[in-house]
Amino acid sequence: MSLTLAQFNELPNADATATLLTCCTSSAWAQRLAAARPFADIDAMLEANDAAWNEAQASEANLIEAFDGHPQIGNVNSLKEKYRNTQDSAAHEQSGATDAEDQVLEDLAQGNQDYLDKFGFIFIVFATGKSAQQMLDLLLARLPNDRDAELANAAAEQNKITRLRIQKLFGIA
Repeated sequence: MSLTLAQFNELPNADATATLLTCCTSSAWAQRLAAARPFADIDAMLEANDAAWNEAQASEANLIEAFDGHPQIGNVNSLKEKYRNTQDSAAHEQSGATDAEDQVLEDLAQGNQDYLDKFGFIFIVFATGKSAQQMLDLLLARLPNDRDAELANAAAEQNKITRLRIQKLFGIA
């Protein structure tokens, strides 16, 4: 669904909130941002997004609600599908390289489960442009953290994701 900022500004509050929930599933965030309309431009909306997110993340329940809107990266087959484009473009690679890639995906799936078990929520990372290995490295670097640190890290990553989704909503990204 692509719409203009002017169209978004004119939506009834419930429709604007529902539209925003496609960008982030925190209902407190979506309600705050919808109530902040109208926006003069996308920069004003992104600024209001940051303010609404800062308020919403004061409650752990709002964070968990936002994180729950993401699928867990835990299924090796779905991970293989996600990164298939790199495998297909390098069909001439030796099977050892393919096996190594499978191992990275299996390690990523296991790391995601370990993260969920430790923190009680899924690993959130701004994954755009990152390889499976880069995501695994980030996950392993964050796994030793305490829960408060990971709530803060995940909240920051969630906002990066949300900002990109808002831009995509209006055909900017």
